[in-house]
Amino acid sequence: MIIREAKGTDAEQLKALYFEYLTHFPPKEEQNMQQWSALLDKFADDENMYLLVAEEDGKVVSTVQMAIIENLTHNVRPFSVIENVVTHVDYRGRGYASVLLKRASEIASERRCYKVFLETGSNKESTLNFYRINGFVIDEKHSCLKRL
Repeated sequence: MIIREAKGTDAEQLKALYFEYLTHFPPKEEQNMQQWSALLDKFADDENMYLLVAEEDGKVVSTVQMAIIENLTHNVRPFSVIENVVTHVDYRGRGYASVLLKRASEIASERRCYKVFLETGSNKESTLNFYRINGFVIDEKHSCLKRL
């Protein structure tokens, strides 16, 4: 298993992973893969954006996205937000996402974040238990969503 930051050349594999296993309703419009690739390369150059991937046999099989948010409270310590935790169904239960979450937490700690906030759209008990096992507390804070 290789853990690394995503790069532009991962765009097609990430699209397949996201649209197959992350979104229940993938967009009907064609995706501009040049934009995907450019954004992934931009993430690699941005010290506050991380799109971590687990690679097995040259294939991206799991991913976690994290943003570091600068903050004025908590002695001017930032916090981080994790989203888009997804693993290919054929690779689940092997620890890929756990390793990615651990690495994201290490980065947040290295960056002096006072907390890591994880967003999930899932209410499945198995998913919530997975996050608990990985050190996250469910329902300590509430997230409010406004779709734009």
